Amino acid sequence: MTRRTTTLTATAGSLVLALALAGCGAGSKTAANTATKVACDVPQPDKDLTVNVLAYNSSAIDPFTNTMVTSCTKGKVTLKHEPIDFGGQVQKTTATLAGETGTYDVVETYGFVIPQLAQEGKIQALDQLFSQFSDEYKLDQISEPMREAMSYEGKLYALPMQAQMYVMAYRKDVFDKLGLKAPTTFEELATAAKAIQADGKIKHPVALPWLASGDIVTSFDATLGSLGMPLTNPDDKTANFDKPETIEALKAMLALKPFMDPEVTTFDQPAVQQQMYNGSAAIAIMFSGRMNDLTQTANTKFAPNFAFAAPPVVKDGDLLYNALSVDGWSLPTNAVADKSTLFEMISSSVSEEASKAALPAAYPAREGMVTEGSSPYAAAANESIAKAPPAEPHAWTAKVSNAITPIIASVVLGKLTPEAGAAQMQAAADKVLSEYK
Repeated sequence: MTRRTTTLTATAGSLVLALALAGCGAGSKTAANTATKVACDVPQPDKDLTVNVLAYNSSAIDPFTNTMVTSCTKGKVTLKHEPIDFGGQVQKTTATLAGETGTYDVVETYGFVIPQLAQEGKIQALDQLFSQFSDEYKLDQISEPMREAMSYEGKLYALPMQAQMYVMAYRKDVFDKLGLKAPTTFEELATAAKAIQADGKIKHPVALPWLASGDIVTSFDATLGSLGMPLTNPDDKTANFDKPETIEALKAMLALKPFMDPEVTTFDQPAVQQQMYNGSAAIAIMFSGRMNDLTQTANTKFAPNFAFAAPPVVKDGDLLYNALSVDGWSLPTNAVADKSTLFEMISSSVSEEASKAALPAAYPAREGMVTEGSSPYAAAANESIAKAPPAEPHAWTAKVSNAITPIIASVVLGKLTPEAGAAQMQAAADKVLSEYK
């Protein structure tokens, strides 16, 4: 997320999809008064300084945001963050990055959008600041692969905060009663779902976020990725939707529909959580940042019955039905405040102490923090992140995803055959990619 005057609308659409990939949405369970107080030794300015932070509210993001706001507000420095859902963040991110000056000084971003934002020059390269403050904040302990995920053409454009990957949650009591094991393939997933349906208590046992305006493309990407096929080829800038794997991926998604709520294309991740909360579903696959909420008895009486596993493969091989997103802090190029001061603030929020405090709601970017002693879904998350399909850090990825989303939705809704859908997806992607040749 190239030219500001001609792609602003497309950029907004791309941001919507990026938020879907990052597992965004309303539904934070992390109160501001639980923020951890950490060292934030920014130099005091000569006059009052207000720093505005833009980040969506979720249980995985809030610990970092709240810690930064609480720890760095002191003396003449005040940090402000207003609660916002993902739709609001999309609008405000687009607006604040569009002008010569912006409203926000710190913006939460994701690996999916870094290439386009960096190419457009809308966010600051951070390598020099990273080197300058690395020793003070032990930034070398931040996962190198996560730093690479927040980089473009060898330059770092966001300080990694945490990662999210698909994790499967399932009702262990239901599975034990029916003699089922956590599915490791789509075929096993369907078999388990059939058995649960036949038991007669849960009509729609599988819950996936397939919101037609966003999440559904994430699911398609995860399905295609598990089949070993990327969306595009960076060498010749061509799309892969004319390959057999695209039709296979669409058919694999359709094969799960009989086990899902008929209104699944209206469900985002909070809606999937709700299905698990109220017992109308027994298996859910969504981003790891949603998992800790399932373990809270304040949210659902079924909390003690949930178990967690890595998501299944679509067919075979090691690549899981999975989407990996890295979240981090970027500094808008048009931010007026001193960049080194802002960088110290974001560094404090991902410090070792702050990252430990974010567990188990988040999967911190610092190496080795997620263990079975620190998170009830650690084993599932660690297996998931190790077997995720490779990322596609290209400037056109968000635009291609945006272009194919309504077509995927039409296939899932039965308005197009997989074959017709694949052909339309290829044509839409070719149009986008022609801008980069």
